[in-house]
Amino acid sequence: MSASGDDRHLRVVHVGFHRDRLRRSPEELLRAWTTLTHAAESARTAGVSVEVIQAAHRDAVVVHNGITCHFAGRWTELVARAAAAEPDIAHVRGLSFPLQTRRLASALPDVSVVAQDHADRLPSWWRRPLHVSGLSVLSGVMCTALEQAEPFLTRGILPAETEVFELPPASSRFEPGNWRDARRATGVYGDPCLMWVGRLDENKDPLTVLDAVGRASLTLPDIHLWVCYTRSPLLALVKERIARDPRLADRVHLLGAVPHAEVEYLLRATDFLVLGSHHESCCFAVMEALACGVTPLVTDIPALRKLTGDGTVGGLFPPGDSAILARLITSFAQRNRTELHNRARAHFEEHLSFHALGRKLRSAYLALAAKR
Repeated sequence: MSASGDDRHLRVVHVGFHRDRLRRSPEELLRAWTTLTHAAESARTAGVSVEVIQAAHRDAVVVHNGITCHFAGRWTELVARAAAAEPDIAHVRGLSFPLQTRRLASALPDVSVVAQDHADRLPSWWRRPLHVSGLSVLSGVMCTALEQAEPFLTRGILPAETEVFELPPASSRFEPGNWRDARRATGVYGDPCLMWVGRLDENKDPLTVLDAVGRASLTLPDIHLWVCYTRSPLLALVKERIARDPRLADRVHLLGAVPHAEVEYLLRATDFLVLGSHHESCCFAVMEALACGVTPLVTDIPALRKLTGDGTVGGLFPPGDSAILARLITSFAQRNRTELHNRARAHFEEHLSFHALGRKLRSAYLALAAKR
């Protein structure tokens, strides 16, 4: 062990067991998985030494944004590289790899192992014994909101004594910009101008948001909604809903898939982010909106409640309740946009930025190291 409470000498490995189904190269993965090194970069701002160990389809070592990333094609090689780093803490991404997590812990007998929730679902009943056994090696678990760990704890999948740390898995590099310049560059408009960034599926619930926009248009005739999406199983329903409602036909604009870098400019041009999610592990769209100074109007679920500081920035509504969302949109449209913008960005800086996440990670790591 190299650390006994002095974070300046704390060494951590971030371990990812998920192997890319598209078999992309390590360099391609770093471009595609934009948040892969976020937690490591955040921890480094707080004086923690971090290396990333990631499963891949070929071995490689790549330095990305100052973080040394080891890519390993075999589990044995991945564990060996983690052990070679002589860490004080092993930080595993995800709760869905119980066997691999146990092997890692066996190779690091004097190291505290913590796992970060990555939208992990409860295992099927026939897989639960494997999860109970594999995850019993964990000293802690990290979730965006504390409530997200409760199903794993109450069902005995995580040991009752597992310490839960409340922090998101990543941050955002998006920054505010001049909204007039952004509107000219992107061509979006509206008063208010609403943005949707996310899949068009049942969980995200775009139909509730569309209904809310239709309701709000009765008092906000210049309202416009711009929709960025990738996976879209409900696209046909969304198009049908827009086409048959004259309140939506000229106010909702389906942009489709937008390159990640362009989302920043769209958000800069936006007044409010709207989402109808029923479940979220974190929701990077909300984080990126706050980074740009955009006020989120989103559902009252644990992760989004935490990201918005219990609604201290933005507004929260019950999932599926378009009437309350319509009232939120109408209410927030009357508020001072500059004040809302400044409050959203200040909240991001204090609670969600790389430095903020780094402080939380350092605190969690030190607490875990003290247990050994």
